[in-house]
Order: sequence, then structure tokens, then C-alpha cells
Amino acid sequence: MPAQSCDMFLYERQAYATCAPGSVAGIDEAGRGPLAGPVVVAAVILPPESEFKLAVADSKTLHAVQLEKLAYALRQTLGLRYAIVECCARRIDEINILAATQLAMRQAARLMLPQIELALVDGLPVKDFPVPARFLVKGDRLSASIAAASILAKTHRDRLMLRLHELYPQYGFDRHKGYATAAHLAALEHFGPCPAHRRSFAPVARIISPPPEQLSFDFS
Repeated sequence: MPAQSCDMFLYERQAYATCAPGSVAGIDEAGRGPLAGPVVVAAVILPPESEFKLAVADSKTLHAVQLEKLAYALRQTLGLRYAIVECCARRIDEINILAATQLAMRQAARLMLPQIELALVDGLPVKDFPVPARFLVKGDRLSASIAAASILAKTHRDRLMLRLHELYPQYGFDRHKGYATAAHLAALEHFGPCPAHRRSFAPVARIISPPPEQLSFDFS
């Protein structure tokens, strides 16, 4: 695993200068980009009395086995609190992926009440956030709490995609986890979408409603 190049607890220490112990949560999502499956958000409060000793890292830089080991260690950490929220493909199609992600982030923060006093959130500001928050672009590379949330969200979503693979093995969700790989797109073309697919996403929408054929006229 690559070593972190910055102080991953800087934002937590700054927050605890004014916040009560055990009241600062990191929040991150997994699964905004795939064509299928839910978007998942995790909120994590790391124990403030001992900076987390495992080398947490952005989940996108780790292999599946590394992620599962870290996720297990996180869940076993004494004093750690976390919440996980899922937003399904149907809801994503109803309100769009950005709104669905922000909805799940707000809900994850609410689930940490009353302990949470401040949220460190990966990404751009979210309107009407239910608790005081600091939004950090690429926060999973800057904050241990956000990195921990990234790991729990990613591993939770991966397990959900394995369950979807059992229901719809023809798409290969166990391999690509719903992302738009060549194999996934080929399966979509051959089988059409299943209930887990996001019909509002362009590659799926094109299969459901292909563009009309271009008519050509010979005026010669």
C-alpha cells in the first residue's frame, strides 16, 4: 500500500480543538460512476484517543483483499462508530446520481446523531447538510476519517454487487462491480438491462431507447 504523503489526522486534530471527543465523522461514497447497483455512503467516527494505527488509504488505490482486511480491522476497532446508507438504482433514476449521493450523505450524517458535531465530507459542498461540515475535495487522501469511510463504503458496495451477481450472473457484476467495462457493455447489448441497472445513465438509456435510424435520400 502506498504510504500517505500528508498528515492524515490534521483535520481531525484541528476539529477536536473545539469539538467533544468522538464527535468528528468522516463521510464518503462509493459507486457514483457504475451503470448498475446502488450508490453507498459511509460515515465513520474514529476513536479520538488513539489515532488509527492502520494505514488507511483512498479505497480506489487498494486491491479487494487489502480493502477487506482494512474494512474488517476498522469494524473491530474499539470505540469506532459508523453508519452505512444505500441508494438504489431506481432512486438514482428518479432524482439523478448527484442528488441521490447527497441524499445518502445527509442520511448518513443524521444516523450519527447525537454524537456528531462536525462532518469531514469528501467532495464539494452539499446543500442543507444536517450538521456542521467541512467539505474536502479528494478528502479520502487528506483525512483518515474520510479514508476509513471510503473503505467501508467500497467494501459494502462490493458485497452488494456480489449478491446481484448471484441474481444476474450474465452481466459479470462479480468482476466489474457495475462499471462500464467492455464486457459489461457487451452483456448489456446482448441481454438488455436488469432491474439493477441505472436506466438514466447514457449507455443503458441508449439500449432501452436507441436513437432513430437516419433516413437517407438520393436526390440524384
